[in-house]
Amino acid sequence: MIVVKEAIIVEGKYDKIKLSFIDGMIIETRGFRIFKDKEQMALIRKMADARGLLILTDSDSAGFLIRNYLKSCIAPDKIKHAYIPDILGKERRKTSYSKEGKLGVEGIEKQLLIRALEKAGVVVNQETISENKEYVRQVT
Repeated sequence: MIVVKEAIIVEGKYDKIKLSFIDGMIIETRGFRIFKDKEQMALIRKMADARGLLILTDSDSAGFLIRNYLKSCIAPDKIKHAYIPDILGKERRKTSYSKEGKLGVEGIEKQLLIRALEKAGVVVNQETISENKEYVRQVT
């Protein structure tokens, strides 16, 4: 289990399921609903203030649109960005390729996701798991 202090922002429920190896808060934007959901944006702002955010969206145009919207709503010092590589392919659960033909967060291998988290600077060493869980209890 990998502990992440920051609240992780993903696009959908399948992305959240893919990150089940992470011990931390994961918030779904539910795609473009983030643009109209004021309650959800209030929660995201609260989490940004309390623990910081990690934005982990797909590397397609929709993912970057959501990422840029969040960047415009949250102070830059409270956001870290994790980027998944551009890999062409189709998610297993889907019958056809996405519009841009790229794999999203749900289709990327676990090791590539871990590498993206490490590059973003959010992976906490296993030695500090108990400290981080205490921090999470205090924040939530």
